Amino acid sequence: MNRLRVAIIGGSGYTGGELARLLLFHPRVELTQVASGSHAGQYLHSVHPNLRKISSLRFCHPDDLKSCDLLFLCLPHGLASREIERYRSIAPRVIDLSADFRLRSAGLYEQWYGEPHCASHLLDEAVYGLPELHREELPGATLVSGTGCMATAAILGLAPLYRAGLVDDTLPLVVEAKVGSSAAGATPGPGSHHPDRSGAVRSFQPTGHRHTAELIQELGRASGGELRQHIAFSATAVELVRGVLVTAHPFLNENVDERTLWRLYREAYQHEPFIRLIKERSGVYRYPEPKILAGSNYCDIGFELDPIQQRVGADGGKRLGDTSREEGRRVVIIAALDNLLKGAAGNAVQALNCVYGWDESLGLTFPGLHPV
Repeated sequence: MNRLRVAIIGGSGYTGGELARLLLFHPRVELTQVASGSHAGQYLHSVHPNLRKISSLRFCHPDDLKSCDLLFLCLPHGLASREIERYRSIAPRVIDLSADFRLRSAGLYEQWYGEPHCASHLLDEAVYGLPELHREELPGATLVSGTGCMATAAILGLAPLYRAGLVDDTLPLVVEAKVGSSAAGATPGPGSHHPDRSGAVRSFQPTGHRHTAELIQELGRASGGELRQHIAFSATAVELVRGVLVTAHPFLNENVDERTLWRLYREAYQHEPFIRLIKERSGVYRYPEPKILAGSNYCDIGFELDPIQQRVGADGGKRLGDTSREEGRRVVIIAALDNLLKGAAGNAVQALNCVYGWDESLGLTFPGLHPV
């Protein structure tokens, strides 16, 4: 069987390293080159020590990349879009893990990234690479975007509610994301210096996070139109290396019970290979927990109904809502994943499998570790 020849540019970062690890064990792929401008000539394991005795590949310089069947881009924001035509001349299919091609609207991109998109003519062609929402668009796609790690968790957790038209869009959607240090990348900085980072629970972007734009786009698409709801998104760095935990607070436009929510989420995700619904009555892991997802491509999703709410009665006065534990208007959605896997490299390999019509789980069956 001829294997698909793939290459990585930007392979010295954490995402590039995880992508190399996954591709080296993929049964239908041959990783032919990994490019890095700063590490050209060095073995992969000199930067990614977990790959010792796994691969004898050396980093090549990006200018020395040879033609291949598919090229993964793991570059800092803005670089992929400026050089996209050169990369597409190297490979007929490109999967870009940066934010450059995630948004379909050039106006939305400029609003959230502060500059015009330099390859806006390709935005309509690019497919947002989240298989659970864009599976039908991925087969045969020539340009696929990555997805933001926090955005991925939030979108997957919330999409069934928006698709069902259950969210009250007259009220803000509050989303709080906690994320580990690897999300900041491999380049050290003041915020990653060990004495300052260790033990930190640090709000690093309480407003204005760019992943908000992906929620606007994808939740609008799920609801069947343009999302006009205000999204209040906050991001907090916590004492983890890997992991994202999103807690979202949508208010519903009608009362629902737990049975209805279970049915809704089961119908949405029962056939998804990497979505697990987590809601146990007891135990430490009764809700999604990113710790046990490290190294896996799973996104775990849970929910909790808030049974007591202040409601506005017919007379305009406030009254106490139904206090039974079966009904409520606020739902707390909890979603967890590994930011480097389902939030980046693993999701990109899953998208690769969709592009070629393969089993989506190829190369992605590692379940995570416990204890860890």
